[in-house]
Amino acid sequence: MDEMRRLATKEKALNINLHPAFYGSFAEIGAGQETAAQFFKSGGASGTVAKTMSAYDMSFSDAIYGESDRYVSEERLKRMLEKEYGLLGKRLASREQTTNFFAFANTVETTNFRKTNQGHGWLGVKFQLSPLTEPNECVIHLVLNDQESNWQQRAIGMIGVNLLYGCFFLSNQPDLFVSSLLDGIVSGTVEIDMFRISGPDFINVDNRLMSLKLVKNGLTKTAMFGPDSVVLQPSEALYKKNALVMSGRFRPFTKVHEDMLTTATTDFTEELGGDISKMIIISELSLNSLIDTNGNIHDEDFIDRVNILSSLGHTVMITNFLDYWYLVPYLSKATRNQLVGFVLSVRNIERIFRPEEYKNLRGGLLEAFSLLFGTNVKAYAYPAYRNNSDELITSANLNFDPAYKGLLQFLLDNNILEDIRDANLDLLHINADEVLNDIKNGTNNWEDKVPKKVATLIKENCLFDYPCAPNN
Repeated sequence: MDEMRRLATKEKALNINLHPAFYGSFAEIGAGQETAAQFFKSGGASGTVAKTMSAYDMSFSDAIYGESDRYVSEERLKRMLEKEYGLLGKRLASREQTTNFFAFANTVETTNFRKTNQGHGWLGVKFQLSPLTEPNECVIHLVLNDQESNWQQRAIGMIGVNLLYGCFFLSNQPDLFVSSLLDGIVSGTVEIDMFRISGPDFINVDNRLMSLKLVKNGLTKTAMFGPDSVVLQPSEALYKKNALVMSGRFRPFTKVHEDMLTTATTDFTEELGGDISKMIIISELSLNSLIDTNGNIHDEDFIDRVNILSSLGHTVMITNFLDYWYLVPYLSKATRNQLVGFVLSVRNIERIFRPEEYKNLRGGLLEAFSLLFGTNVKAYAYPAYRNNSDELITSANLNFDPAYKGLLQFLLDNNILEDIRDANLDLLHINADEVLNDIKNGTNNWEDKVPKKVATLIKENCLFDYPCAPNN
């Protein structure tokens, strides 16, 4: 598919229908048979569709796929895919020599009549790219922002076609595959915040890079994956969790970052009364932090940083938020107004009090404060030394316009802003940019400025242009 000539939904469906190899079933719950309908309307569906079904009633659905606590979930989707794909091999064994079987499924919640819910859904495909091979699997999660359920249903059908077309014809073009998922969809009406593909034809695909592509291509503002590198669906990973987040470039992750997170976690845990059962700690990488001096984002550099964070047990979030005052409201909504903490240097606290930072906000500094310091938010300020001096900066001696002193006092009096206790002042001389230069030059003193595990990874894998030959 030429990047300059994107096929329409009907063209994609027709191309699949006319292809002699692909044949399978459609199972759709919650929003009718919107994807299957696209194939019937495009013509030639008998060449592709073995079966369509919609077990809309919960009792029927349970009888087919087993009982579930949640019907719109990845677990439910995978049960549907497993069941339907298994039936193809049993009932169509005579075709297995020449056919690439597939099972498409979705389970979706559209906006209700009173518009009191958030429309969202899971779509997936279990599919072969060659006959008689083990199947691959591709799963996505989408958020439906359109306020009219009929438009949401139409979007589901179109995205279903886009997903199938991508699996069949764009599997070797990951950037185009991801960006094509929203072909034909009005901008902003749908987000795709999780993409995962696996199987024998995709053993070299790193789904963390696919997550980056979702954010880079504007399909979502956020994507997440855990310490085990498994891609997470953000709203499920954050649901009713108390979230502590640290933003940074992490190029590299230094002992200062380590101390910031360790001390902030101690304070955050105290704020929660010692209950860590529903706590999640997140390292956030924004697109801005990944862009080099030439305006490019390099996949290898991204993976280097992420590998280090994952090795330290971090959950990683990639975002396209311009700053904290956009990230925090997102986290508050996703966590269902649980406590959101964020740790940052006092230099960034000073920046928050600069009106010139908010030229794009109609309400200026006050609007930013309302976004950043809303309900159940706690900011932890990590100390720093004033440039070229031994003056220690804390909330007591911030450098900002005295006209905003009342705002600072409000944050302190209401326990919204707190200086981090027990910070290791001996580490404050560490500068990440200087450490990076030392790594590139191969000087040894940089190793004392990063955690031991980080130093080992950098040296063994030649990360951040460290001059060596990789072990592998």
